[in-house]
Amino acid sequence: MPEQQNIEYKSSWHDDYLKWICGFANAQGGRIYIGKDDAGTVVGLEDSKRLMDYIPNKIKNNMGITAEVNLLQELDKHFIEIIVQPYSVPISLRGRYYYRSGSVKQELTGTALNEFLLKRAGSTWDDVIDERATFEDIDEATIKKYLRKAEDTGRLPDIDGLSTQELLEKLRLAQNGKLKRAAIVLFGKDPGKFYPNTFIKIGKFENDDFTIRFQEIEEGNIIQVLDKVLRTLDYKFLIRNISFEGMNRIETLEYPVPALREMLLNSLIHRNYMGAPTQIRVYDNKMFVWNDGDLPVTITLAQLKQSHSSHPRNPILAEACFRGGYIDSWGSGIMKIMDACKFARLPMPEMNEKEGGFIVTLFKDIYSEEELKSKGLNERQTKALLFFKSQKEITTSEYMKKFKIADRTARRDLVELVEKELLISEGENKSARYIYK
Repeated sequence: MPEQQNIEYKSSWHDDYLKWICGFANAQGGRIYIGKDDAGTVVGLEDSKRLMDYIPNKIKNNMGITAEVNLLQELDKHFIEIIVQPYSVPISLRGRYYYRSGSVKQELTGTALNEFLLKRAGSTWDDVIDERATFEDIDEATIKKYLRKAEDTGRLPDIDGLSTQELLEKLRLAQNGKLKRAAIVLFGKDPGKFYPNTFIKIGKFENDDFTIRFQEIEEGNIIQVLDKVLRTLDYKFLIRNISFEGMNRIETLEYPVPALREMLLNSLIHRNYMGAPTQIRVYDNKMFVWNDGDLPVTITLAQLKQSHSSHPRNPILAEACFRGGYIDSWGSGIMKIMDACKFARLPMPEMNEKEGGFIVTLFKDIYSEEELKSKGLNERQTKALLFFKSQKEITTSEYMKKFKIADRTARRDLVELVEKELLISEGENKSARYIYK
C-alpha cells in the first residue's frame, strides 16, 4: 500500500521522525511504519526489540504524549507500527510545532503558528477583543449601509430597535460591551489606527513587472474600501470595452465586475490582518489581487478550484459578511470568480500561493476585436480569430474554405498567428490544428 495522507513508511528509525509524530498529533492523527520501504514492503528491522522501548520513551520525554507502539511480523521480518492519536491541545517538539497537511509535514511558524495556537484555544484572530477600541470607533454610516443590504437578503432577522451595541453583539462582533477585532475592520471609522496594514495598494505596472506607471492607496473599513477600490479600478486602472446592440452603445470593463468583487471580498475577509497590506497589480494583459496569509493547512489548491467546504481564516468576519449579504455562502468565492470569467469568455483565472500569501490572477481576452487590432494582423486573420473563437480551434481546410484561398496562403496566415502567440499548433501539414490559448 503506498503512503497516504495519514501513513508514513520508514525503512529504519531516526529521531528526526519525531517531527512526523508531532505533525500527526497536531492534525488528524496517523500511523508510521518503521521497517517498510516507500512502497510499503517490509524490509525488516535488526534492532526492533530495542526500539520497542526506545521509541515510546522518546515520544513521551520530548512531547509529553503517548503513542501506541506495536511490534509486527511479516515473512520472518519484524517491523514497528506507531499509532498517533490527534490531540485537541497543541503539541510541540523541543519548542517547535509541526503539522501534517496532506502528505507533507510542515513546521508552523509566524502567522501560521499564531493562528494554530489561537484555534486550539478555541479562538481566531478576528474573535479577540481589542481593549483599545470603544463604540465611538464604529462608523454609524457604514452600519446603516450594511443593514440596508442585509434587509434584501433576509439573513438578519429581529433587529428592529436594536442599538449599535446590541446589533454587534448579535453579530458576535462584540461581547460584554467590548469590541472584537472583526468589528473594527468591518465597521471601524479608522481601522488603520488599530491595525496599520488594513489599506489596499493598487498599482499600474509595465509588463516588466517592476516599472510602475502610477499607483493609489485606498483606506477604510471593509465595506468602505470595497466600494472605493471598485470605483478606482473603473475610473483609473481598467479600460471600458465598447460594443453596440442595434443603436445601443454598451460599455463593459475588460474584467467582469462580479469576479473583481469576489476577488476583493476574498482578500478582505480571509487575509491575515497582522501581515502586509492587500495588493492589486494591473498590467496591460492581466491583473492580480494578493493578500497576506497562506491557504489553511486543511485545504489544497486543487480542492479550492472545486466544490469544497469552507475554512475561513476569520470566521466571525465571514459570518457577519454572509448575514449582510456580501457573500452568498462559505467556500463559493473562487467558484464564482471562475464562473464569471467563463461567462465573460475570458481565460480561466489562476490561483496560487506566493510569498506567504494567496494570489488570484485574471487574464484579458486576447481575442477581443480591440486587442487583435493592436497585433498587426491582416484583416483575414482578425476575422478568422473572431469567427472561430467559439469552437476554440481552426484547421487549415476551414480557413481555406472560409476565405476561399489556397492551402499555402492559409498555412502562412496560421503559422504567423502561432508566431504571434495567438494560436498553438498541433499536428503537421494538412492535418494540423490550430488551438486557441
